[in-house]
Amino acid sequence: MSLARTVKPVKTFELYALPEHAGQRIDLFVSEMLPDITRNAAQKLCGQGFVAANGKACEKNLRLKGGESILVTIPEPRPLKAPPQKIPLDIVYEDSSIIVVNKEKGLVVHPGPGNEDGTLVNALLAHCGGELSGIGGVERPGIVHRLDKMTSGLIVAAKTAQAHNCLSAQIKERKVKRIYHAITHGGPAEREGRVEAPIGRHPVDRKKMSVNAKNGREATTFYRVLEKYRGFCHLELELLTGRTHQIRVHMASIGHPIAGDTLYGPKKGIASLDGQCLHAKTLGLLHPVSGQYLELTSALPEYFERFLALIKKG
Repeated sequence: MSLARTVKPVKTFELYALPEHAGQRIDLFVSEMLPDITRNAAQKLCGQGFVAANGKACEKNLRLKGGESILVTIPEPRPLKAPPQKIPLDIVYEDSSIIVVNKEKGLVVHPGPGNEDGTLVNALLAHCGGELSGIGGVERPGIVHRLDKMTSGLIVAAKTAQAHNCLSAQIKERKVKRIYHAITHGGPAEREGRVEAPIGRHPVDRKKMSVNAKNGREATTFYRVLEKYRGFCHLELELLTGRTHQIRVHMASIGHPIAGDTLYGPKKGIASLDGQCLHAKTLGLLHPVSGQYLELTSALPEYFERFLALIKKG
């Protein structure tokens, strides 16, 4: 039985595919026609039977022919299942709409296989008293974007549906400023540059992403060399897009993987790092209620400063 038959709808949208939409995937069509729906959310709606073309439920990879009537059903948010847990949080900014946290290295963002609790979501539920947007579903309430477990730094969560939709739209429209600091093996010859290479799932190792992958999505990372050391380089990186593992994949693709990253770099890790040396340092966005630009920064964490001191000594 389709989940769509058992869930009470909140809202429905009737869309029409024009001749110029012929050949376009339906998940992309839905996300473009409904700005509050990300492509990832559109894919989930398709998988759960909430998107129908000419009255028939369709898969996310359906190619439009043009002329179809598309019905999109938005279900009620499912009740939260993640238990609130009192986990210390480094809160950088908070109001009634959003909360920005400086995530420590090793903290998983949301529950999943192997990490059912003890995550940032569990901590946010305890701190916010349940006041998180339900758009992310039972496992990702309030989560608008994510950081890898072993990446530290700034991450924003939404407390209301309005804030969630607004922040998601800003990310989709590339209006959110995201600047990282990293230490890499070696460094680019140029002081500044960019890496433009599509990123998709690795054709063999499904745990990894890769460039030049079949059906890869466009991805752009800007970099600036802050300082070069013997065997290492301190870089500032800015994301134009936000693909999974983007910085890690892009830097590895040009021969300078992130120090400590055993997935995309040397398999022998760096004991003093315990994971990649990558920190989300700056986050800039338009406040979802006031519309004012908000830019927040965080200091380099202790593990980063410690390793930086080590390579400075050679």
